[in-house]
Amino acid sequence: LASPETSVSVSAHNAAVGLAKAPRSTGPWEKFCFGLDASALQERLFVSEENVDGFLDTVLCPSFCSQSALESQPLIEVLDVTEDRIQIRLK
Repeated sequence: LASPETSVSVSAHNAAVGLAKAPRSTGPWEKFCFGLDASALQERLFVSEENVDGFLDTVLCPSFCSQSALESQPLIEVLDVTEDRIQIRLK
């Protein structure tokens, strides 16, 4: 993390923490963890094509699915992720 770029904003009903990667760190972040202390962290995934596919694999088709069921699954493609919106295409 790049500590000078880190920011915190707190209001009566919300808190936001802005984090920035160190300059030598590359690639997208896949997940983050949060919680009151290290023993009670919750994990959340960032929206990416790989994370969406992995989520759908576990939700739409458990391990007992047949090959034909796997072939008929919808194709989900993450097209764009911005601060204001997420654009996903389903085929």
